[in-house]
Amino acid sequence: MTVLELLQNNPSYLIIFCTILGLLVGSFLNVVIYRIPVMLQREWRQQCCEFLELDESTVSKEGTAETHKVFNLAKPESHCPKCNAPVRAWQNIPIISYLLLRGRCSTCNTSISIRYPIIEGLTGLLSALVAWQFGPTWLTLALLVLTWCLISLTMIDFDHQLLPDNITIPLLWLGLVVNTLLPDAAVNPRDAVLGAVIGYLSLWSVYWVFKILTGKEGMGYGDFKLLAALGAWMGWQPILLIIILSSLVGAVVGIVMLVALGRDRNVPIPFGPYLAGAGYIALLWGDSLMSVYLSALVN
Repeated sequence: MTVLELLQNNPSYLIIFCTILGLLVGSFLNVVIYRIPVMLQREWRQQCCEFLELDESTVSKEGTAETHKVFNLAKPESHCPKCNAPVRAWQNIPIISYLLLRGRCSTCNTSISIRYPIIEGLTGLLSALVAWQFGPTWLTLALLVLTWCLISLTMIDFDHQLLPDNITIPLLWLGLVVNTLLPDAAVNPRDAVLGAVIGYLSLWSVYWVFKILTGKEGMGYGDFKLLAALGAWMGWQPILLIIILSSLVGAVVGIVMLVALGRDRNVPIPFGPYLAGAGYIALLWGDSLMSVYLSALVN
């Protein structure tokens, strides 16, 4: 019996495997979420210094990341930001290590953010849902990559109001490639291309209408690229559903933050997390939601 046959006959094995894989990937996503914005900021500062002919050493730098000459997703190795003690292998086990360490650095006792195990657990859960919905296929593997990218984009946008091109653009192209090459892809290449185009132009049009009427920018170009990427993966049909879902959730959260938390209405709220969440919901349950919506219109 091949591995594929084993997974087909025992779907629970696939779900367990993808959950564990998701937990491990979630640990890496914590690195991605923190380091990619820092890497971009360093790159932008270097480019500005070259353009303005400034000595980069004279430009003020903030953050512990600036103490490292080489800073990427691989280097430096994981360490405590307070005491720089390296994170050992047994201290990097998803969720379990956090519980064993009681949420503190083993060397200096500095508190470790609860967000790390939450992202690990969330990645494991969402990966399991993809495996449960799509089964043991190559498409499932591709959709896991999509899920992991959406988690990274969500948290980066929450932290920095930034949707990095080095995630959104490759994600768009990967969606087109998957729907062109995979025999079990649910979207044909024509619909994938239309999805990318319509996804981008729909928010781009809203952006310019809003800017012409108010003189303000209602969203960033990263939002256009993210919706284009979702369209490349899922086709043009769910684009309207994704926009409606993300807008509703964004509006509700925005109202709660204004009323309950007293947030300044002039402070922008990132839209990327709602697009990513709506895209994931449409991926798993989009057909069911559209059926319910159309039935409600008919009745």
